[in-house]
Amino acid sequence: MKNQPFSIHALELGPMENFIYMIHDHSSNRAAIIDPGWEIPKIIVLAEHQGFKITNVLLTHSHYDHTDGLQALLESTNAKVHLSGLEAEFWGKKLANPILHQDEDVIQFGSTKIKVLHTPGHTPGSVCYHLGDHLMTGDTLFVNACGRCDLPGGNQQQMQNSLHRLGNLPPETVIHPGHHYGEQATSTIAEQLKNNPFMQ
Repeated sequence: MKNQPFSIHALELGPMENFIYMIHDHSSNRAAIIDPGWEIPKIIVLAEHQGFKITNVLLTHSHYDHTDGLQALLESTNAKVHLSGLEAEFWGKKLANPILHQDEDVIQFGSTKIKVLHTPGHTPGSVCYHLGDHLMTGDTLFVNACGRCDLPGGNQQQMQNSLHRLGNLPPETVIHPGHHYGEQATSTIAEQLKNNPFMQ
């Protein structure tokens, strides 16, 4: 893979095997946290240890196991919160000045470009974040599985459409799911097209 302007740190936290990700933009030394669901002090300690300044929070969707630590993180960092406008409407939570996104929006994070991909199915406003050769998939795509569609706001046909869309990304794209439900922590689109029954 080509040299990229960012690095990704994964923390497996909480009782539901959540992956919480820290994206470090090398040029600005800023960090963006994806889905701060649990154990916020551990996230803050990692950032401080690495010398990163947490300035952004990216939500893939609004379920509590991905957002429960959001308020504590904001109280410690004053970070900007990003989520899809559709998910904000579905969630109904009052957030102070969130940055609401539509499909295909690009978040400029230092020298790192993060593209927002609307991938409904698990929730109406679920998104994945595509940066370089990496895809942060939340609860849309897991290693050899996909998110549940039987919860409020879920839709099986939308999930099938979203997985089809992700399957058209470059095959070398590395996926980073929202939970450690597979035998391995990450995979690639090529591997998922071959091995994931929900993508066939």
